[in-house]
Amino acid sequence: MLAGARGHGRTHLRNIRRLEQAGAVRLVGICELEPLSPRELAHAGYGAPGPAQSADFGALLERTGARIAVICTPIHTHTDLALTAAAHGVHALLEKPTTPSYAEYERLLAGLAEKGTACQVGFQSLGSHAIGAIRELIADGAIGQLRGIGAAGPWVRDEAYFRRVPWAGHRTLNGLDVADGVLTNPLAHAVATALRIDGSDLAEDIAESELEQYRAHDIEADDTSCLRLRTARGTRITVAVTLCAERNAEPYVLVHGTRGRITFWYKQDRVLVERTGVGPVETVHARTDLLENLVAHLSDGSGLLVPPRRTGAFMRIVEAIRTGPEPEPLPAGAWYGAPGEKAPRRIVKGIDALIEESAESLATFSELGAAWAVPPARVLPR
Repeated sequence: MLAGARGHGRTHLRNIRRLEQAGAVRLVGICELEPLSPRELAHAGYGAPGPAQSADFGALLERTGARIAVICTPIHTHTDLALTAAAHGVHALLEKPTTPSYAEYERLLAGLAEKGTACQVGFQSLGSHAIGAIRELIADGAIGQLRGIGAAGPWVRDEAYFRRVPWAGHRTLNGLDVADGVLTNPLAHAVATALRIDGSDLAEDIAESELEQYRAHDIEADDTSCLRLRTARGTRITVAVTLCAERNAEPYVLVHGTRGRITFWYKQDRVLVERTGVGPVETVHARTDLLENLVAHLSDGSGLLVPPRRTGAFMRIVEAIRTGPEPEPLPAGAWYGAPGEKAPRRIVKGIDALIEESAESLATFSELGAAWAVPPARVLPR
């Protein structure tokens, strides 16, 4: 069953249809506030009458006898829907971020443990076989001793992006935590991927963190931010991201060693290894789909790639952001409207180069001398 079939949910709908055609699953229900129209269903490859539809998630689970629920709904609904599924004995693929707060994360873990159902969190980049290959290169000393990991995400989003749904760009909504900032939602993969490469994805793996959050848009949450953390194993990780880039570019993770470096464009599963005295080597790796992995887990006991427990370090970052200082509004002179484009959008001056330099140097925006930047807040998540 799919909860949330519009917006990003269309990606899940297409993927379910792909697996359905391969004989791996069967879509028995769609939970949406407004049912999908015959045209929407046809566009996804479903003829009339199509899967059962209802706005009542629990009732639809009962009616359909679904075994797996794919949950792609607003962030602040994640915990309740995943636990509703668990109460019906239904396993879940839960979109990232796992939950909007650490308290909700703990509630989710406790509820899943009580009911004994499986849950996979939708960090698709963590299904990339490139991560294992990179970890092997690091362990084998291919780039010398690890000096640190930088991540960069220069993305373009227009102003309409922050009006697409009522919760977009909110830290809270109607008294509920939402945490829809650039680090916690659209470019959360940059954070989670860097942590997984370091082998530091459990809650206890974060030692300390520093945070710089800014916003060019009239929103509550951050649209341009830099995070630097130190893991329990001593690795320094810096993540610099924006939704106000000059040009849209592929996000990447840059692994620094004493004798070389590895660049991983995680959406493309593409890896570039550059080593002292050796020519560059580029490879493209396969990826395991997370829903397929969940199906395999249920059918033959294959290990889950992204169980909630392995998002614990990421959730400590979410909690640090949730409880930390509100994002600094950027002064009007720090950004400008994109000229000649039909969809209005805001561009932070020089942000593309600044993000690249942060990944290269493992420095924060303020350390790199951005005129609008303030020293990072030291946040110690629980």
